[in-house]
Amino acid sequence: MSEKYKFHDPDGIYFVTLTILDWIDLFTKADYKYMIIESLKYCQREKGLTVHVWCIMSSHIHLIISKTGELTLSEILRDFKKYTSKKIIELIHHINESRREWLLEAFEKAAIKIKRNTNYKIWKDGNHPILLDNNKMMQQRLDNVHTNPVEAGIVDEPEHYVFSSARDYAGRKGMIEIIFIE
Repeated sequence: MSEKYKFHDPDGIYFVTLTILDWIDLFTKADYKYMIIESLKYCQREKGLTVHVWCIMSSHIHLIISKTGELTLSEILRDFKKYTSKKIIELIHHINESRREWLLEAFEKAAIKIKRNTNYKIWKDGNHPILLDNNKMMQQRLDNVHTNPVEAGIVDEPEHYVFSSARDYAGRKGMIEIIFIE
């Protein structure tokens, strides 16, 4: 793995992308998105995660994050992915999921392929952290994250997408407590 994409500054603010294996459009149902939101809230309360910007797209999640607790951002995201992987499989089994067999087969084949001690692989490895060490970089990433649903044709205005912090930055209440980037 490249040294370029690691959490080198423990006090830094980072842009990360968590991607579903093979860019599968998993987050097309609200059940999955709400589970991700609850998991992020848990990481905020219990693991010291600070969320500045977030957006859940169909196949990936964009975050601008930092930390306040003892755990590193790598450890927090590792735990987040491990927990949400299990919850995603549970949801696939319990909600009205028309793609159930196909999803389970895709995630199972990926786990077998890498020979890990798990039944399913949901997330791509890594998260490509980029240290945002100046205001220009922060603003650019913030804008890119919030315009993602607009570019995908989901909404006309960023703040209309409820699964994003764009609502907070537009002066409305969002689903996750954030610490604003100024």
